[in-house]
Amino acid sequence: MSTTIYVPRDSAALAAGADEVAAAITAEAARRGLAVNLVRNGSRGLFWLEPLVEVQTPGGRMAYGPVAPQDVPGLFEAGFLSGGAHALGHGVTEQIPFLALQERLTFRRVGVTDPLSLADYAAHEGWAGLQRAAAMPPAEVIHEVTHSGLRGRGGAAFPAGIKWKTVAEAVADQKYVVCNADEGDSGTYSDRMTMEGDPFMLIEGMAIAGLAVGATHGVVYIRSEYPHAVATMNEAIALATQAGFLGEDVCGCGRAFHLEVRKAAGAYVCGEETAMLESIEGKRGIVRAKPPLPALQGLFGQPTVINNVITLASVPIILARGADFYRNYGVGRSHGTLPFQLAGNIRHGGLVEKAFGLTLRELIYGFGGGTRSGRPVKAVQVGGPLGAYVPESKWDVPLDYEAYAAFGAVVGHGGIVVHDDTADMAALARYAMEFCALESCGKCTPCRIGSTRGVEVIDRIVRDERRAEQVILLRDLCDTMLAGSLCAMGGMTPYPVLSALDHYPEDFGIAPPSERAA
Repeated sequence: MSTTIYVPRDSAALAAGADEVAAAITAEAARRGLAVNLVRNGSRGLFWLEPLVEVQTPGGRMAYGPVAPQDVPGLFEAGFLSGGAHALGHGVTEQIPFLALQERLTFRRVGVTDPLSLADYAAHEGWAGLQRAAAMPPAEVIHEVTHSGLRGRGGAAFPAGIKWKTVAEAVADQKYVVCNADEGDSGTYSDRMTMEGDPFMLIEGMAIAGLAVGATHGVVYIRSEYPHAVATMNEAIALATQAGFLGEDVCGCGRAFHLEVRKAAGAYVCGEETAMLESIEGKRGIVRAKPPLPALQGLFGQPTVINNVITLASVPIILARGADFYRNYGVGRSHGTLPFQLAGNIRHGGLVEKAFGLTLRELIYGFGGGTRSGRPVKAVQVGGPLGAYVPESKWDVPLDYEAYAAFGAVVGHGGIVVHDDTADMAALARYAMEFCALESCGKCTPCRIGSTRGVEVIDRIVRDERRAEQVILLRDLCDTMLAGSLCAMGGMTPYPVLSALDHYPEDFGIAPPSERAA
């Protein structure tokens, strides 16, 4: 009888040597004449323990990590095939506090199943949502999504159901569903983990969207830096099509939905939905003016649902368990869960799926264990490279869309990047402007020219060249970018700049407010 061993195939685990560990386990088992069944699963999201090897035992899956190839003989000696004690052992995987304290809805299968096993997916509630949707009138599917309170898990947090309803009511011979998987924000990886670790979930969510709005074709737009996600999604789409979950007759309902992958060309601005549409159409990724909205005139001028990976991946459980189940997680108007991604100078970096309403302090210290350097936390950037730097005075504000918007911040995609007290906030503010200048599509003046001037103004502030005047100029420039940019590329660049200037003035050579008052 063979023992099942799980070694992740996730990019983070591969970067840490998971392939070499898997090969070492196979070789060592063969040398000892032991039968093992090696499954390449997704990552559990405990990145400081990767490669995290799990062994199926009568007492549950036992975790060992981080495992290097040279550790493998010692693990066999310690009897890890039966859950034996070892210095790298962490007990039952689900009981590791980092995991046990989460509320995994979207990520409940990631790291648990074989990502490309249709049988595994079906055994863990897979396709239940699609099968229910296929038997429902489209308007009822949209009502379920609307009532669940699901909002876009990107920057704007627009209600998904309203967007779907708009596309459903549009009159057109062809409609599309486009998944924005151009995950370019620093410190974010939940989209990649989903596509590599549970691709059928995204496929199911997109198929439900297609049936709901009357779209027959879908596109997953994946960033070119994610080759493993591209390969996994292509293979999963082929398997789902062969099994009848995609194609001309989805789940026997008589309606069609076809899906394909398009690989992005590496431009950050193509994460903006209209620039992404231009790219899919084979054109240069330049932002479109709105209106018209993509919901009415999107891909190839046709009504188009555009959602990001986590939004669409959240749909299957809503249809499988009902809108009220999902709606009862979260606080205020922020319903459900969000996979927060801990990165930067953090001791325990990784993915934490929790209901909205926890605090940044809980994430940084309760899950992340503080900084990796051991130094005090100085600033936390929330929501990607164009998100605000959140000072300690705001770390106890509940993480929800409205609470963060109230003090000029965004939850965004859930990326959390931690900086310790050695961080130079003026340099980080300058980087935001420089990043915008490099990545701007160039269509609008506030973004194209404003970001370049922003770099120059911050340099003059740091050099103390008429500092007081330059600070006024920088604030005016940020106001112009906020109000005048065509898209969030220029419109959000001021967030990190102004938050750094407001909360860390001493890094710009400006006396703190208390000293200025004195």
